[in-house]
Amino acid sequence: MKSYKNPLRCGNGLVALGMCLLFACQPPKKEGAPLENDTTGFPWDIPQTRPDRPLSEAMDRLYSDYRTPRPEDNELYSSFAYTPLEGFDYHDGDGTVSRRDPSKVIFENGQYYVWYTKRDTQTPPVGWGNADQSTEVIPSTDWDLAEIWYATSKDGFRWEERGVAVSRPDKPAVGWRSVSTPDVLKFGGKYYLYYQGFMEASGKKGDHCPVTASYADSPDGPWTPVGKIVVENGEPGTWDQYSIHDPYPLVYKGKIYLYYKAAFGDRPDYLVANGLAIADNPLGPFEKHPLNPVLNSSHETAYFPFEEGIATLVTRNGNESNTIQYAPDGVNFKIAAVSALLPLAAGPYVPDAFDSQANGRGITWGLCHFTNYGNDWGKDYSVLARFDCDLSLDLDDKKLKQTQTKLRPEVYFSKELTKEQKVARQSIRP
Repeated sequence: MKSYKNPLRCGNGLVALGMCLLFACQPPKKEGAPLENDTTGFPWDIPQTRPDRPLSEAMDRLYSDYRTPRPEDNELYSSFAYTPLEGFDYHDGDGTVSRRDPSKVIFENGQYYVWYTKRDTQTPPVGWGNADQSTEVIPSTDWDLAEIWYATSKDGFRWEERGVAVSRPDKPAVGWRSVSTPDVLKFGGKYYLYYQGFMEASGKKGDHCPVTASYADSPDGPWTPVGKIVVENGEPGTWDQYSIHDPYPLVYKGKIYLYYKAAFGDRPDYLVANGLAIADNPLGPFEKHPLNPVLNSSHETAYFPFEEGIATLVTRNGNESNTIQYAPDGVNFKIAAVSALLPLAAGPYVPDAFDSQANGRGITWGLCHFTNYGNDWGKDYSVLARFDCDLSLDLDDKKLKQTQTKLRPEVYFSKELTKEQKVARQSIRP
């Protein structure tokens, strides 16, 4: 049998010395660094921390981009459950009464409060594309000729409508055409409602409007309009030059953080993003953050304090729709989880919305809306509903941590191709 000599024991001392120096000068392996020669398989029981081995880009993201490798263990992951509300009348679904865009829910005077856009008009809206046919009594869109109403509840399921909170002011004051999409702030013993103030029928020149506000000593009002723009539109040529929509205030780091949405470009080729304006006083001046937009996606705004930062539900529109995101500083958001069937126009119940001291506890429920509820654009209207979730440090609901969204076949078939699409595809040949 052929024998081999150990090179370190051979007679050439220089070779032995060189080999020793070579191994001695190798830098020590950093703790936690991948073992490039590790050929063992990935563990069957998924590790909660990054294993000490080479990983694909996808597997590495489980540990670098997400809070936990399994979404079921992630406090910022949830599925969503929906429940119809009791107490609201929609005029038999004829399209003349609509409720949409609920504010965040607050708890005061032993009951829950919510504010929302209510349209109660003689006719259904004529539609965005027919805005020129709108009049002083015929709305163009579902949120045209609207007012801000409010309701209260003892349990979050059965609601009692209390009446108008903010009416449309006389022309030409801000909001004379429509006031919509409210949200609420409690600060310094007073209550503030922020909302969109339209000065023309939505659709005539787009969906253009700024933000105005009203204030009161009680959530039951009476509300006093400030009669001016509170958050200005951006400079000409900037992303928010035409619209400041969905104003959403929180108290964070002792200041008022007001998140809002705007859109790049015109419909249908537009992209919706979210910005941030900060103030010391509820009525401003608000200073827009220099990094705006702070979200590159999300058609609506819904934020809540979580741990030391701010979390948000990112719905519809954009590359990062259907995600839940988190920013430890309230500004630089990253994807924390991907989910499905996120609530539209969510107004969560946020117990610490106005007093978070870098210890946000999260959310478990809120209100949202469903648009075109009658599935008839000739009778277009929206309804309010309740959503439940587990995005809280104080709840552990296993059913709301499941990642499988099981829907009946008719839900999928409701998204069937149009007749035109079917004809076009039938003409395609191999």
